[in-house]
Amino acid sequence: MDKATTEEINLEEQARSSRIAYGGKTIYGARIGLLMLDTDFPRIPGDLGNAETWPFPLLYKVIRGATPKSVNTDREGWILDAFIEAGKEMVAEGADGLTTSCGFLSLYQADLAAACGVPVAASSLMQVPFVERLLPPGKRAGILTMSTTIMQPDHLESVGIAPDTPVEGCQDGQEFHLVPRRGDQFMDVGLCEQDVLEAGEALVRRHPEVGAVVMECTNMPPFARALSEYIAMPVFTIYSFLTWFHAGLAPRDFGHPGSAPRPWRER
Repeated sequence: MDKATTEEINLEEQARSSRIAYGGKTIYGARIGLLMLDTDFPRIPGDLGNAETWPFPLLYKVIRGATPKSVNTDREGWILDAFIEAGKEMVAEGADGLTTSCGFLSLYQADLAAACGVPVAASSLMQVPFVERLLPPGKRAGILTMSTTIMQPDHLESVGIAPDTPVEGCQDGQEFHLVPRRGDQFMDVGLCEQDVLEAGEALVRRHPEVGAVVMECTNMPPFARALSEYIAMPVFTIYSFLTWFHAGLAPRDFGHPGSAPRPWRER
């Protein structure tokens, strides 16, 4: 067989292999599985629970009965088991990584990762140690939360955050904290934004060492831009966290030639 014939055969084999698709999932193209609390309050664009927020598709699964109260106040034991079961189902369906719809679920980070066998980004709070390392000497990351009453030291400890990290909450506002708490079917977006801005201002006034803000609550991203401009510093949210997370689960294809290799675990 001459050299030209061999090259032609190799090219044919490469072309054939480039047209082979591999299975193993039920749903394709949605890398992140989102474990949702059982809520029905408005979720505007920018909110984690609004599908239009994301530049990529997500899988959604609601944990029925896991209300903000039961998760954040009662901490009922059955909830972790329900999240683990739902997480395993999402992985079987096609998720390559998991997240949740509440920053206080940082408590479940280690358990979910251990039980579900995929990377887990349970809470926006996980950004705090990394953000602090970005800042100049003497500056710290501050946390803006739904409620300092709900947030406990173990929420921070569970994801490696120093217990003396500056924290400010929206619990004294007119709207933002009350809508999910009451389960309202309507929301004054302007009042919500004002609550977030006022809490953010209080955070940086009380803690002048704060050089960046991490929003704990997954309902806060719609107001992140306004807060960043108001306090003139970076603001990190569940949106910034999951877009980073997704970039690792599905690295950008820059269009270089070559066929997709078969996953080495399946060879």
